[in-house]
Amino acid sequence: MRVDILHDVGNSINPSIDIGQIEGGYVQGLGWLTTEEVSWNDSGKLITHSPSTYKIPVSNDIPDKFYTNLYRKGMNKEDVVNRSKAVGEPPLMLAISAFTALKNAVNNKALKAPANPENILMAIKK
Repeated sequence: MRVDILHDVGNSINPSIDIGQIEGGYVQGLGWLTTEEVSWNDSGKLITHSPSTYKIPVSNDIPDKFYTNLYRKGMNKEDVVNRSKAVGEPPLMLAISAFTALKNAVNNKALKAPANPENILMAIKK
């Protein structure tokens, strides 16, 4: 329902791009942990190989309240351009918070990823 992100990007070169990367990475991670189920056939061939064969997050999957801020005191100790930090894929892991919240909500350590409706129901029944 709500996500609040405070992310350290060092001294941002372009805050708008960084915020977009953070939000996009989070949503990608949210899909990875809540909707994208990987499946193989009996001969070991991947059958969920594209968005046409697995469920990717859509606009209705994004929390209604989505707040993203950059940690303004951040600075990279390394001598890189503008003392910025990488913001490409690291935000993907922020979505672990959503998976953990779902595990806590069902009060069950048996919930496995993806935390889709079927896996949530199975965890509740256990």
